[in-house]
Amino acid sequence: MSRFLSPEALRCDPYTPGEQPQDQQYIKLNTNESPFPPSPKVLEALSQAEVGKLYLYSDPACAALNAAIARRYGLAPENVISGNGSDEILAFAFRAFCGEGKGAAFADITYGFYEAQAALFGLEAKRVPLREDFSLDVEDYMDFPGTVVIANPNAPTGMTVPAGHIRRLLERNPDRVVIVDEAYVDFGAESCVPLVREYENLLVTQTMSKSRSLAGGRVGFALGSAELIGDLNRVKYSFNPYNVNRLSLLAGAAAVEDEDYFRSCCRTIGENRAWTTEALEKRGFTVLPSSANFIFAKPGRIPGGELYRRLKQDGVLVRWFDKDRIRDFVRITIGSREQMEKLTEAVDRLLS
Repeated sequence: MSRFLSPEALRCDPYTPGEQPQDQQYIKLNTNESPFPPSPKVLEALSQAEVGKLYLYSDPACAALNAAIARRYGLAPENVISGNGSDEILAFAFRAFCGEGKGAAFADITYGFYEAQAALFGLEAKRVPLREDFSLDVEDYMDFPGTVVIANPNAPTGMTVPAGHIRRLLERNPDRVVIVDEAYVDFGAESCVPLVREYENLLVTQTMSKSRSLAGGRVGFALGSAELIGDLNRVKYSFNPYNVNRLSLLAGAAAVEDEDYFRSCCRTIGENRAWTTEALEKRGFTVLPSSANFIFAKPGRIPGGELYRRLKQDGVLVRWFDKDRIRDFVRITIGSREQMEKLTEAVDRLLS
């Protein structure tokens, strides 16, 4: 780092993305991407004529995309904000709803971006331990006065919190915001989106990176009361008004409107998740119950770090976190059936 780095930037603890190798072929099961291409409707929307319009700015209001999302969830466009991935939306939310004297609370084992954002904005952060079985109990957050952030399903565990429990949290203190990060909700969890109509202190964030196969398109969004969305737009227009590019606006709108393709992909991921879970359990793994497009698995015979390294040597990438409580686990993205069969074959070679 340079001698010019500010003390505020020095205190940041940057989020570490999963490996993105460019120079070697891997079975890539480490970053929770979809194994499927985008909807055919996305490819139709990205015509040569639209590419030719890249000399023009994108719509800062994201009107067409917001309208498509609103229709999909039975809300009004003023209940929607779109962003450059849900990470950007989360950053807007941390800036909008946290500050001096108002910190954020999140689980000790969860998406690392929350920790990074708290450090970036100099926020007081309360890290709430998951229970021994890695479940999240909303009772542990009831008396926290600041903003509560819950990934549901959680990452990297894949475990969920019932919407009824989130409702209790919302009602306990109407004067604080509860952010529910639903990046993986489409793979089998119960969404809190219906609660948006009832609670003005609920913000639900989602992404099109996973279930709608647009990880490279960087399209995320949030759903909430018109007032909360207005707060996020205040931050957005102070930071990056043209935050979603022209092609991603088109791709996102087309993806969200192709319900049949979306459901087919999610259904296949669920089937492959069940198959992989059973296959690994037969090989002595402990696998946490998952409602996401990944599983969190603990090998019975070797440490998690060794499994990660040896699978990588065999051409299979999974995610390993060198952290307390989860050091013996690996997170495995659910891909195609062929990819999951190759994973289990690699595990068999390793264990033998």
